Amino acid sequence: MAGTSRKFPMLRRSRAMLGSRRVWQPRLVFWAGAIGIGVISVLFAVLADKAQALFHLMIGDLMIGDRHSWRFYLPLIVTPLGFVLCAWLAYAFFPGSQGSGIPQAIAARHLRDDEDRSHILSLKLVVGKIVLTIVGLFCGASIGREGPTVQVGASLMLQAARWGGMAQARGLILAGSAAGIAAAFNTPLAGIVFAIEEMGRTYEARTNGLVLTAVILAGLASLGLLGNYTYFGVSKDTISFAVEWPLVIACGVIGGGFGALFSLLALKVTRRIRRWHTQQPLQRALLVAAVCGLGVAVIGIASGGLTFGTGYAQARGAVEGTPLPWFFFAEKFAAGLLSMVSGIPGGIFAPSLAVGAGIGSSLGLILGASTGAAALLGMAGYFAGVVQAPMTAFVIILEMTGNHDNVIALMLASMLGYGTARMISHEPLYHALSRVFIAEAIRRRRAEAAPEQGHG
Repeated sequence: MAGTSRKFPMLRRSRAMLGSRRVWQPRLVFWAGAIGIGVISVLFAVLADKAQALFHLMIGDLMIGDRHSWRFYLPLIVTPLGFVLCAWLAYAFFPGSQGSGIPQAIAARHLRDDEDRSHILSLKLVVGKIVLTIVGLFCGASIGREGPTVQVGASLMLQAARWGGMAQARGLILAGSAAGIAAAFNTPLAGIVFAIEEMGRTYEARTNGLVLTAVILAGLASLGLLGNYTYFGVSKDTISFAVEWPLVIACGVIGGGFGALFSLLALKVTRRIRRWHTQQPLQRALLVAAVCGLGVAVIGIASGGLTFGTGYAQARGAVEGTPLPWFFFAEKFAAGLLSMVSGIPGGIFAPSLAVGAGIGSSLGLILGASTGAAALLGMAGYFAGVVQAPMTAFVIILEMTGNHDNVIALMLASMLGYGTARMISHEPLYHALSRVFIAEAIRRRRAEAAPEQGHG
């Protein structure tokens, strides 16, 4: 054996490396981080579903329209107060937790300094993001947990990097974000595509292994706890392009147009609110949250409770063939926009898919097409329009419905949605919002540098 080692020095080095703690410690910490993302994502999903169920139990009379019951008007109190509580906690204790969480993960990849990253990705923010999103769902906010899971995943992976002494911070943030999406939806392919298309933009080939490993381990943890499932059940409808091409085009163009409108309005309104906040930031933030919460409550009551929460049940019903009210998409659109600009933590993935399902359902009724097929196409067009990430849109919908017969139609609807959105809104939503966190880091650096210069 000694002779073999002398003849093959590379073999000797390999054995030494395999036995080295310096080699194994970072890998073990990274693997543990990826599994942790899967476990926490599942717990987050379970708690979020329970919070929604409790809210709907509390306002049960809404669904039967009993206007004489005091519970019918309960959202007018609970929802605005919940929004104010979430906004106050986010401002006072968890700054950096507001909104989706995806812009924070994107911004962290652009920031070079570890201290700057810690303001938007940390274990403290993991707790804040999860708790406040659950509180938001408990009070009826039209938000999702998928975007927050991206910030949670990126934060956990960055912390694992610090513990394991790993230097590839940008690649690890990407891996944590992909693992978050994969575990949140049980869509491993969509997690990888999301990392490449939405998070990366300038994707580096050397991060391939990190992203794949993180997605596999987080996915295995999710499978171990929940088993294999499709997020929206299994869609049986097959889109016949020869017959239903008008539906494909309508869902792509109209869905993408509404998606771009959501993105454009969200950016314009949040910028105006941010400028208005400069004088009295806390008081005005709470006032905006209260007004938005009241608006969400009024829309929710008018819709018979359909617009409260993620919209998952409504989207799943549409995919399985139950038509949605023709005006549902407009109500959900408004509730989602108000929830987003309110400043409370919460994502737009699930509400966007619900709006898209509503658009598709309405177009299906007009064109005499299958509700399930129309809902799928509407989801692809609208979601691609909102996030301007067409590959993520069609891959995530394919994986969430378990039907691979509609690949070409969903691809086309996504591309039409993306193309339409690019003509209306030139800025991708998440990347435009990420610049806010980058600008805050720059301002913080300048403020810290100013006293030092003055002292010098």
